[in-house]
Amino acid sequence: MVSSPRRDQGVKERLLLSLLFLAAWQAGSGQLHYSVPEEAKHGTFVGRIAQDLGLELAELVPRLFRVASKERGDLLEVNLQNGILFVNSRIDREELCGRSAECSIHLEVVVDRPLRVFHVEVEVMDINDNPPVFPTAVKTIRFPESRLLDSRFPLEGASDADIGVNSLLSYKLTSSEFFFLDIQTNDEQSQSLFLVQGKSLDREDTAEINLLLVATDGGKPGLTGTVCILIKVLDVNDNEPTFDRSVYKVQLSENTTNGTLVIKVNASDTDEGSNSEIVYSLSSDASSNVHMKFKINPSSGEIRTRGKLDYEETKSYEIQVIASDRGTPSMSGHCKISVKLVDINDNTPEVSITSLSLPIQENAPLGTVIALISVSDRDSGINGQVTCTLTPHIPFKLVSTFKNYYSLVLDSTLDREIFSDYEVVVTARDGGSPPLSASATVSVEVADVNDNAPVFAQPEYTVFVKENNPPGSHIFTVCARDADAQENALVSYSLVERRVGERALSSYVSVHAESGKVFALQPLDHEELELLQFQVSARDSGVPSLGSNVTLQVFVLDENDNAPVLLGLGAGGASNVVSELVSRSVGAGHVVTKLRAVDADSGYNAWLSYELQPAEGGARNPFRVGLYTGEISTTRALDEEDEPHQRLLLLVKDHGEPVLTATATVLVSLVENGQAPKVSSQASAGASRLQEALVDVNVYLIIAICAVSSLLVLTLVLYSALRCSLVSSAGASGPGKPTLVCSSAVGSWSYSQQRRQRVCSGEGAPKMDLMAFSPSLPQGPDTTEERQQSSESEYLGKVGLLGIFGITNINFLDRDNDQKVLTTVGAQCGQNARPSQHNDQ
Repeated sequence: MVSSPRRDQGVKERLLLSLLFLAAWQAGSGQLHYSVPEEAKHGTFVGRIAQDLGLELAELVPRLFRVASKERGDLLEVNLQNGILFVNSRIDREELCGRSAECSIHLEVVVDRPLRVFHVEVEVMDINDNPPVFPTAVKTIRFPESRLLDSRFPLEGASDADIGVNSLLSYKLTSSEFFFLDIQTNDEQSQSLFLVQGKSLDREDTAEINLLLVATDGGKPGLTGTVCILIKVLDVNDNEPTFDRSVYKVQLSENTTNGTLVIKVNASDTDEGSNSEIVYSLSSDASSNVHMKFKINPSSGEIRTRGKLDYEETKSYEIQVIASDRGTPSMSGHCKISVKLVDINDNTPEVSITSLSLPIQENAPLGTVIALISVSDRDSGINGQVTCTLTPHIPFKLVSTFKNYYSLVLDSTLDREIFSDYEVVVTARDGGSPPLSASATVSVEVADVNDNAPVFAQPEYTVFVKENNPPGSHIFTVCARDADAQENALVSYSLVERRVGERALSSYVSVHAESGKVFALQPLDHEELELLQFQVSARDSGVPSLGSNVTLQVFVLDENDNAPVLLGLGAGGASNVVSELVSRSVGAGHVVTKLRAVDADSGYNAWLSYELQPAEGGARNPFRVGLYTGEISTTRALDEEDEPHQRLLLLVKDHGEPVLTATATVLVSLVENGQAPKVSSQASAGASRLQEALVDVNVYLIIAICAVSSLLVLTLVLYSALRCSLVSSAGASGPGKPTLVCSSAVGSWSYSQQRRQRVCSGEGAPKMDLMAFSPSLPQGPDTTEERQQSSESEYLGKVGLLGIFGITNINFLDRDNDQKVLTTVGAQCGQNARPSQHNDQ
């Protein structure tokens, strides 16, 4: 068949293309070179293979672009969408190439239409992923203890699967006083290791030596490998002692006396001579406790106790015994002695108290848990069985909650004011024979609740205050006691407000809220207000608050602040002038005139006396005045020598301190008988009858004074007897209340503690004051008439002037010139009531 020229030309063209492709394939062999590190992750970029081969991305699929490899074709893959060569699976250089210096993956890239083959070489670069490895993890070397110094022992080094610098190894040996490491380098990749002995070995001192050899490669970071080198020091003695048993079992009671024989061990050695002479000892590996409790005789092998054995501390002991011969080198044998201790009842129970709920409220409900109690006993069996009891007669009990666990609970009501705390003793007793016991104490404090109101020592107090006191002066202190505690016992005081006449009580007195001190806010006036009665309230600070009241009776004592006033003459001065005519014929005792004076004060301050001032020039005065009557009378018969005009200066004084006075002038004109006013016979008779009546009155006064004095003496005797009986009875039960004696400017006053008769003042509740007054009189007059007048005045002083506030029950009081005594009974918080002094602020 003859081919046409066109077909021949097509054949030629195809042949030419084939030759060109072959030439291109030969020229492209190994034309691309990439590198990738081993252990790269899946998808790691390697190269743009399509672009580097000059292929269009769009023709990769139509031309059947594919990659073939002789070694593990699945390690790398090409993405046909972008023409990128990437890592498809894990690449291990050591697995691919071993320790070869060069390691590559050869790829063949084939495309069709026309058929072309490209060669691609991907170099796998080494990373430091393999640590050095020794042949064995532990290497045992046996050195006779007699080996000489500087003896060398070769060691096998480590190997590293990596290449290059990653496989360059360095070695280091742990510090040891016996051995050191010697390294000799043969070439770049070869090293020789030697273990060199630097110190003599002693098997009895050091039987084994542990060393650690560390190999480090040159990678970054470097990896290491280790091998433990165990050096055993060999004894030259070839036979060791042996025991007839490897384990001995012994039982001992605890608290066995010191030196008790535990057991005697025996070992034998088949050697002869000194190699068979055995020395016994306790193993150095045994605990320090074994060495403290036991000792062994090195010759006989007897083991004895040392010190005290305690079952609760250690129930058993494992004693390792070594039998060493005297050979060179010496060899040894071992045995173990198991010692079991038997318990005895030698430990007292232990009581532990926890979770204290203290203090406990005094109104806590029954069953309230106060504390948790646990008991224990270090003994065992019946010796460790414990029972608990409580102190009797206390408001608590024990409730068992679990074995050896109890709750201390409230069993009856509490009252802090009776018992503020309890000492609860918990006693634990074991079941041993004889039994042992232990105790623990719980101090249970009872917390207060506000269930007690403040209480005053007395329901009322009587206070004596001098009038004209300074404003704000302290007159008394009230004190209430509260049986509660802390804020429940903090008492504050206040006045119970009321009206005193037209004014409020608070305008007269005030009370300090904390101290209870009562102050007079203004000067008091006895002539205006003799008695001020009011109440003070005391309240505690509890919630709710409780309180009580006390009554204070404040008696305003008189002071001598009013001068005498002559009746009908005014307040004194030059205007107090009286003119009288006296006949020269009158005899002694003739009454010229009688002056009367009054004093607004009371008591001694209102008791007045009269006296005439001496005449001028020392002239003999024929007149005198009654000391307490104010009657001016003649002392003798008048004669012609007496001056016709007499000027008498009369001085009226009270008995206060200081003395206040008033004066009056009596002008007496002496006239002859014919000039004197005539007195009728009837007037004379009236004067005579008046004088007789005065004499009768004086007699009655004397009788009354005697009767009152007798009654007073009898009262004193009865009172003294009663007082002695009360003191003796009080002495049997406790000390009595003290009686305070205080000075007063008005005389001696007495306030009886035994309230037998009650008298009423003009204001407030009835009073119970028992008073009497006995003044000390000045030197009495010389004449009978003056003594009679003095007796009259004494009676008035004793009975009339001091009948204050309608008093019916009288106590004896005494007054002298130098000292004035006020006795009042009734203590207030450890202090007795006393009169207020002006300087008591």
